Amino acid sequence: MHTDPHKGLHSEQGALSGEHPGRAADPVIKVVDLAWLEFGKPDLRRAETFARDFGFTAVERTPALLRLRGALPGTDCLVIRKDTASRFTRLVFQAADAGDLRRLAGATGGEVADLEGGGRYVSARTPSGIEVRVVYGAPEHGGLDLQRPLTLNSGARVERVNAVQRPPREPARVERLGHVVLSTTVFLRDLDWFLKHLGLIVSDFLYLDGQRDRGPTMAFIRCDRGSEPADHHTLALHLGPGTGYVHSAYQVADLDALAAGGEYLKERGYRRSWGIGRHIQGSQIFDYWRDPDRLLLEHFTDGDRFDASVEPGWAPMSASGLAQWGPPATADFLGGGPSPALLRDAIAALRADNEIDLPRLLALAKAMRP
Repeated sequence: MHTDPHKGLHSEQGALSGEHPGRAADPVIKVVDLAWLEFGKPDLRRAETFARDFGFTAVERTPALLRLRGALPGTDCLVIRKDTASRFTRLVFQAADAGDLRRLAGATGGEVADLEGGGRYVSARTPSGIEVRVVYGAPEHGGLDLQRPLTLNSGARVERVNAVQRPPREPARVERLGHVVLSTTVFLRDLDWFLKHLGLIVSDFLYLDGQRDRGPTMAFIRCDRGSEPADHHTLALHLGPGTGYVHSAYQVADLDALAAGGEYLKERGYRRSWGIGRHIQGSQIFDYWRDPDRLLLEHFTDGDRFDASVEPGWAPMSASGLAQWGPPATADFLGGGPSPALLRDAIAALRADNEIDLPRLLALAKAMRP
């Protein structure tokens, strides 16, 4: 039995009759988590310097490859290869068992292949062309030392006596990869592909002001682990004039680790994009930073976990609706405002076979106005 979101669980609104259910009736497989993300970068030394300052641990560094991990046990978080430009190349999910790879290959016309270093994988592409890889048996790392959350005195509860708080000014130690956010010009086609092929389910939908009858334009999507809670979103998709990477998010120990890590990044000359604040969809405390190639990465802590019983919430899409508290969303976070590149994308999107038309484009621009 699914939980009614109107009960004050996570959203003021649930679905109306006939709206998108947020899950596929009979998915091909059900992935269990994100494994890692893959990027290309022209300067791996510079990428490694930022990665260490952001809180990753390097696993392997060659002239052509940089592998990065978090402190919790698991696979790599990021795999970065030498490239002529900074670019996102693919996202990689974990399968529940080896048979899932065969089933996915059969459904997508792909092939099961050996993964370098151990394990196997299947690659496929969404309708917009985003490359998705699903792996099983990939090598995993043991745990590293974690930053210990601070002991807090809260209200009448006194846990710390004859001791002071002095969080160290150091990188916020990344514990794991949490989620990735992608933009697509064919939102519903990509959404349905992920739900059908990977068994993902929607936690929250957003829709454009005055256009709810046209369906959602953003989805926060989680893994379906049955009764086992999963992150509120492992993947988020939104309709936009371009297709590709928006940002990725990495869990840290607590607010003090996030804040002190932010001060460390600021002292090292990096640019904060937006933060510190607390989101609405997912409830995470967040802090967003640009790497030297202007790719956006997020530190987060204290995110929601849902089991499969929770139905999607529905809410209007707006910049002011992205956070419960914190500074207003910045123009940088929201895409940097009007630019020649954005204008070119918008014109190309209006001329192409996709889900972008002028009313939607104008509503998107209004929704993402800081």
